[in-house]
Amino acid sequence: MTSTDAFRSWAEIDTAALRHNARIARERAGTAAALLAVVKANAYGHGLAGVAEALAGDAQLFGVANLREAIQAREVIPQPVLIMGPALPAERAEIVARRFIASVSSSAEAAEFSEVARGQSVSVNCTVDTGMGRMGMHESDAIPEVKRIAELPNVRIHSISTHLPAGDEDAEFTRTQLSRFDALMARIRSEMPGDYLIHALPSAGVISFSDSAYDAVRAGLMLYGISPMPEFQKTLRPALTLKARVVLVRDLPAGASISYGRTFIAQRPIRVATLGVGYADGLPRAISNRGAAVLIGGQRCAVLGRVTMDLTVVDVTHLPEVQAGDEVVLIGRQGREEILATEVAERASTIAWEIFTGIGTRVARVYL
Repeated sequence: MTSTDAFRSWAEIDTAALRHNARIARERAGTAAALLAVVKANAYGHGLAGVAEALAGDAQLFGVANLREAIQAREVIPQPVLIMGPALPAERAEIVARRFIASVSSSAEAAEFSEVARGQSVSVNCTVDTGMGRMGMHESDAIPEVKRIAELPNVRIHSISTHLPAGDEDAEFTRTQLSRFDALMARIRSEMPGDYLIHALPSAGVISFSDSAYDAVRAGLMLYGISPMPEFQKTLRPALTLKARVVLVRDLPAGASISYGRTFIAQRPIRVATLGVGYADGLPRAISNRGAAVLIGGQRCAVLGRVTMDLTVVDVTHLPEVQAGDEVVLIGRQGREEILATEVAERASTIAWEIFTGIGTRVARVYL
């Protein structure tokens, strides 16, 4: 393991936990469904190359957001790489040349890929909009559109997919949505046989609607050990522990103010530790003055005042032995205490996805 003694902040990634969570996803979906491991946004902040390498033996496909991420993934894994977002016109030639799978929202977009391919073959994922609204051909137009795509020269349909906008929030809508998509796919399969894959389920769907696994599932957040549904959390193993070090310990008198805006005023003499981490590293400023804590010596220490760009102050009055250089856990377990990414997200009025992807580039990633 890399020595972390000189790190001000770092993230430890448990690769065994990643593989455990991948196995859980496969078990939920059934062994007949392929696992598409979503490693976009630097693998949700866990490090794209390190995560892809760790899951190379568990995933049949990998999903990214754009061409740049696809290139990064290809450097470490041989599996097919699906670009899940729309491509810029200037990116199409390279997507074709590097044999990535492009997602298209219309036959017109697919035709532009066909034109760029010029005798080569390009694989496409036909996206169907059944309620997400951000990309895809509308479900009412899907059958003629997919047929037009199938007739294009140089184009091979790799898959047909949809996405769930409320898989973790609105079960009734999601069941209806999946029922419509199922009926649509049955018609397409009947009218246009082929070896293409069908996929619809992100992590929330894998957990709650696994009977609609189709040919592949797109596991994202659950791979990293966080469940969109709290009741399923105990089944997963968080893969990331975000750490920092105490850089300074000071005693402050009653009446002392802390951080910008003087939003915290000490009501009594206190001992504080300054941590070498701030919002530029991924500790959200939005947790300021909202009951957030970190772990030092296995005990919770309250965050005081506003989180700043590079430094954060916490209360260590109850821990007289704390000194500069001590290890601090911002997300993860220390002793018997644990702070999940979902807890940090709640304090910041956001979601775990944003907490993970907000972990900055100056935070070193260490793979265990």
